[in-house]
Amino acid sequence: LVNSLKGASSRVLKKERPDIAAKFYYKGALWSPSYFASSCGGAPIEIIRQYIEQQQTPH
Repeated sequence: LVNSLKGASSRVLKKERPDIAAKFYYKGALWSPSYFASSCGGAPIEIIRQYIEQQQTPH
């Protein structure tokens, strides 16, 4: 499922936003081959949103 979503989103982005594709694609790929899945244990959406917003952007 994750691989299909990553492939489809990559193709759509490459077609509809070539400016972004040119900036972020590396050796013809947008996504790394890995992925992460987790559960939030029923936490309220606001707590999850706050957690995500506080994550640092990789350099």
